Amino acid sequence: MLVEMKVEGLLFDPRSNMYILLLKEIDGAGTLPIWIGKPEADSIALALGRVATPRPLTHDLIKNVVEGLKLKMTRIVITEIIDSTYYALIYVSDGKKETLIDSRPSDAVAVALRCRVPIFVEESIMATKTADELDEWLKNLKPEDFGNIM
Repeated sequence: MLVEMKVEGLLFDPRSNMYILLLKEIDGAGTLPIWIGKPEADSIALALGRVATPRPLTHDLIKNVVEGLKLKMTRIVITEIIDSTYYALIYVSDGKKETLIDSRPSDAVAVALRCRVPIFVEESIMATKTADELDEWLKNLKPEDFGNIM
C-alpha cells in the first residue's frame, strides 16, 4: 500500500554535512527523513520556492524532456530501502502505457515538485525505524543548528 507524502522541509545536518529531506504523511503524523546532498537540497528548495532560474537546471531539464516528448509524469514512489539506501521510481505515461524510471528519491522529489505530481512512499518503509534517526538527531540539535533549517 502507498502512503501519500508532502515535503515538510529541509534541514541541515552539520555532523554529516548533508541535508535531510523531511517527508510527512498527508493524512497522518508519520515522517520520513532522507539524508541527501547539497545540490539536490538546493534544487528542492528552488522548486519549493517556485524560483525561476535563467536557464534550466538538471531537474528542470528532465521536466522539459518529459513534456517535450508529450508524456506526463503521474507520480513518484519511494519503493524500498536497502542498506540505508532509498530507491524510487518515477511514473511517466503516454496515455496508453506507463513507464517506470529508476531514480534516487531526492531527484524524483525535485522533479515531482516541478511537475506538481504526488509523492508516495511504500507503507513498509514507513514501518521502519528511520523516523527514530530523525528523533535522535533533533534531540541532539544545538540552538545554533536551528538557523540551518530551510
